[in-house]
Amino acid sequence: MDPAAHPTLNSVFDGASPLKHRYDPVQLTSNDIVPIFELPLAKTVLGHDTDADTVAKVAQGEVSYTSFVANQARAALHTPRDGLNPEQKQSQLLHLGLAALFSFLQSNVTGPPLDFNSAELVLPSELRSNITTLRAVRSKIVRGLSVDGEAAYQLTPNPELFSIAKALLADIDNDGALMAKTARMRVNFLHQKMLSEVTGTLQDLIYNDLGELAKAELNADERGRFLLERSIIYTHHGLDGKARADLDQAATVRQFEFALTGKLGKRTKFQDRDISQLVVIAKSSDEATKSTEPSGPQNLDLNDDTLLEAISFADQKSSTVQEELSPVLASVDANNQPILNPVDSALLLALASSITNTAPENGLTREETQPYATRVLEGGSSNWQIYTQALLVRSRVEGYRSRTVERAVLQMQALVDQVIADTATDDSAAQQPSSEPTTFLPRPEKSESASAADRLAYIWLLDFSTRWDLESELAKRWVDLGGLRTALEIYERLQMWAEAALCYAATEREAKAQNILRRHLYQATGPNEEDENEQFTGPERSPLPADAPRLFCILGDISKDEKMYERAWDVSGQRYARAQRSLARHYLALTPPELEKAEEAYRKSLHVNQLNHGAWFALGCVQLELQKWQDSTDSFTRAVQIDDTDGQAWSNLAAAMLRTSAPETTPDAPDENADGDSAEETDPHKRKREALTALQRAAQLKHDDARIWDNLLTVAASIPPPVTPFRDVVTAQKRLIELLGAKKGERCVDVRILGMLVDFLVTAFDYESLLIKPEAGSSAPVVRTGTIPGQILSLVDDNVVPLITHSSTLWLLVSRVEMFRERPARALEAHEKAWRAAVAASAQGAFQMGDEKPWLLIVRATERLVREGYARYGPMDREDQKSEGDAEVELVARDWRFKARSAVRGILGKGKDFWEDSEGWNRLKELQGEVTGN
Repeated sequence: MDPAAHPTLNSVFDGASPLKHRYDPVQLTSNDIVPIFELPLAKTVLGHDTDADTVAKVAQGEVSYTSFVANQARAALHTPRDGLNPEQKQSQLLHLGLAALFSFLQSNVTGPPLDFNSAELVLPSELRSNITTLRAVRSKIVRGLSVDGEAAYQLTPNPELFSIAKALLADIDNDGALMAKTARMRVNFLHQKMLSEVTGTLQDLIYNDLGELAKAELNADERGRFLLERSIIYTHHGLDGKARADLDQAATVRQFEFALTGKLGKRTKFQDRDISQLVVIAKSSDEATKSTEPSGPQNLDLNDDTLLEAISFADQKSSTVQEELSPVLASVDANNQPILNPVDSALLLALASSITNTAPENGLTREETQPYATRVLEGGSSNWQIYTQALLVRSRVEGYRSRTVERAVLQMQALVDQVIADTATDDSAAQQPSSEPTTFLPRPEKSESASAADRLAYIWLLDFSTRWDLESELAKRWVDLGGLRTALEIYERLQMWAEAALCYAATEREAKAQNILRRHLYQATGPNEEDENEQFTGPERSPLPADAPRLFCILGDISKDEKMYERAWDVSGQRYARAQRSLARHYLALTPPELEKAEEAYRKSLHVNQLNHGAWFALGCVQLELQKWQDSTDSFTRAVQIDDTDGQAWSNLAAAMLRTSAPETTPDAPDENADGDSAEETDPHKRKREALTALQRAAQLKHDDARIWDNLLTVAASIPPPVTPFRDVVTAQKRLIELLGAKKGERCVDVRILGMLVDFLVTAFDYESLLIKPEAGSSAPVVRTGTIPGQILSLVDDNVVPLITHSSTLWLLVSRVEMFRERPARALEAHEKAWRAAVAASAQGAFQMGDEKPWLLIVRATERLVREGYARYGPMDREDQKSEGDAEVELVARDWRFKARSAVRGILGKGKDFWEDSEGWNRLKELQGEVTGN
C-alpha cells in the first residue's frame, strides 16, 4: 500500500512523528479508517493471518476477543516484520486503535452511518461465518466488558470496534507518549460511560492517567482542553465542585470571558415593560474566534401562546447591568451575540452540566442553567455535535417547566430519532433494537449535515450519551409525564429489563416488576416461558445474564429480600459494590437498625470502590451512631477529600472530631544529642480547633443552615480565653440572628455566650485606646470597627438590641456594654428595661398565684435596679451634656432616690396580699430604708 495515497498514513508509517508528543490524538477522517484496517500489521493483529484453532478459542469463549487482539499486538511488537522498526509498529497500532475508537463512536454516538461493515472489515472469517456465530461472538465481547459486576448494554452495536480500541489503547503497554496516555484515559472513560454505574477499577485507572497528564507540558490551547475534558470526567463521577474549579481555570487559560447576569428585556408576549432577565453574555478571545457558519440539527420552535421564542432584550444603553460587566462583555449586544469558538461553547455546556440541580443551595437552579445552553444555541455553533449537545441540555432543563415541557420532549424525541438514524447500519447481525429507523423530523440532506470528522472533533469535550442512553433518557422523561406505555415500549424494544421493572414498580405494580426480573434470573416453573402468567420460581439460569448483579439488587429493592443483595455480591465475585451498599441500607431500615452489619457492608463496598463519596458519608454516619468517633472522623475525612463541597460532611466531621479524645502528651524518645529528655507539648484545644475549621467550611457551603452556625458558635465559644476565636463567635451569633431572628426573636441569642463576649469586652480592653477621634461635625468618638471590641459592639447594637422584648438578662448585658462605653445614662436606661422585663415575666406567678420563686426573682431584680442601677449611675454626669462656662453639671438622674423609692413602693404594694412579713418583703423594706436614709 502506498502511504502517499492516504495523507494520514504518512504519520502512521513515520514512527518518529511529532504527533506522539501531542496531548490531543490525531483526528482521522472516514477516508482514513478503512486503509488503516487494511494495513498488513493490522491484518495480523486482528487475527486474519492467525491459525483457525486459535481463532476458534475466541468463538468458543475460551479467550476474550479483547485479550486475543492484545496478545496478537504484543507478539507483533516483538516479531520482525516488513522492515518496520518498533516505533513504526507503535505508531501503526496507535492509529489502528484510534481508527477503531472513532468508528465505534461514530456508530454509537455521533453518526453518520459507517460506510463499511464493521464485522466484515475487522473480524476473522471464522468469527463471522454466519449470523448466529457473529451474534454469539458479539454477545461474548459485550459480556467481557463487565467490570466489578457492572455490565455493558447487551445490544451494543459493533462492540468489536471498542474491543479493538480497548486492547490496543488501554490493555497493552504503550511507549509512554503523551498521545498514548490520552488515548488510554479516553478509552477507559468511554468504557466507564458504557456501564450502568461507576466502577472503582476504571475510576482508578482514569485518575491515574489524569494525574500524569496534569503534569505534562501543554500549551495554552491544550491546557484549556485538558481542564475542560477533566471537568467532564469529574461531572460524570458526581464531583461537581472539582469540575467547576477546572472550568473556571480553563476559561482563564483560554482568555474566554462570560458572565451570567441580569438584563432588561421581555420574556412573554404580553409584557408592557422590561424586567430583569437572566442571560449569559459571552465572547471568545479574538484569537479563538472563527468566522464559520452555524451548524447543527433543527432547533424546534416553542410555539407557545404566552412565551416569546427568545427573550427580547432592551437596547444596550437602557440596560442597568453593564456596569457589572467587563469592558469586553459590556460591548456585546445581548440580542445579537457573536458566534463562539467551539471549545468555549463546550465549556458553557459543561458548566451547565456540572451544576447540582438537586440542591439549589449548593449551586444554580435549573432555571439558571438554561441561559448557558441558550447562549450556545442563539449565538450559533460552528460544530454540529456541540449544537446537538446544546439542544439536549436545553431540553433537559425545559422538561421541568409546564410552558416548555412539550418542546422539551419533542426536541429530545427528534434528537433520539436522528441519532438512531445516523448510527443505523445495514449489518444484518448488528445487535440493534431497530433496523428501519424513522425520524420525527425529515432527515437533513447530506449537504446540510456534517461529516464524521466534524462531529467527532470535540466529542471528548462534551458530556455525550450513547444512542441507547439517549433512548433510555427519553423513556424516563415519558415516565415523568405519565406516559408509562410509551416508556415501556422503549424499554422493551431496547431490552432494558431492569428499567422496565423499575417502571412497573414506580406505578405500584411490584408483582409484574418482580416477574420481569425473575424471568431473566430463574427458570420457568411451567413448560411455556412465553406465557404471560408463567411464574419463574425454578432454579437459577445458567449462565446468568451479564447484568445479573444489578437485576438481583433491583429484585431485592422491590421484594425487600436481603438474600437478593447477598446473591448479587456472590455472582459478581464480590466486586459489585452496589450490592453491599443496598445491603447496608437494608440493615439501617430495620427496627431497630443493625448498625454493626451496616458498617461492615459499607466497608466491603468501599474496599471495591474507594472513591464513592456517598458510601464514605453513610459509613461515617453509621459510625457516629456506634460512637466510633475516630473511625467516623476517618470516614468523613475521606468523604471531604473526594468532594470538598459537601457541607454536611464537613459538619459531621466536626461532630466526630469533638467526640474523639484529644491526643495525650507523651514524651519523645531520648535524643542522644540533647542534654536531657524533652516532652512534646500538645495543644489541649487541638481537636476543637480542627472541628472549628471543619465547621467554618461547612458554614461556607451551607450558609443558610442554622444548625451548622449554632454548632460553630458553640465550638468557637468553648475554647477558653485568651485563645478564644472571638471573631468566629461574633460572626456565628450574627448569622444565627439573621437566620432565626424573625422567627425566634431574642431566643436565638445565646445569653451565656453573649455574656462571655461582654466579659471579654469590659475586662480585656482599654476603651480610650480603641476610639477614633470624631471628625468635624460629628458628636462623639467611635470604636474602631475592625477590632474585636468593635465587632462585639456592632453585634450588640445592630443585632441584639432590636430583638430584645422580654429578656431581663439581655438588657443587663446591654447595660454593662453601655457603661464600658462610658455612657451611664444609657446604662441606667437598660437597667430600668431589665427590671421591667423581670417584673413582667414573674408578675402573674408572684402576685396572682402566690408562687414564692417568681416573687424572689422580682425582689432580686428590684434590689439590682436600686443598688446597681439608680445608686450607681444616678449621681454620675450625663455623657451627652455640653458644659458651658459655669453652667451646672447635669446628672444622669438627679431624682434617682425618688425613682428608687417609687420602684420599691410599687412592688411592696403589689405583693402585700401574699408576701407581707416574708423574707422577700423584709429585704424590700430594708432596701426602702437605704434609699430614704431611714
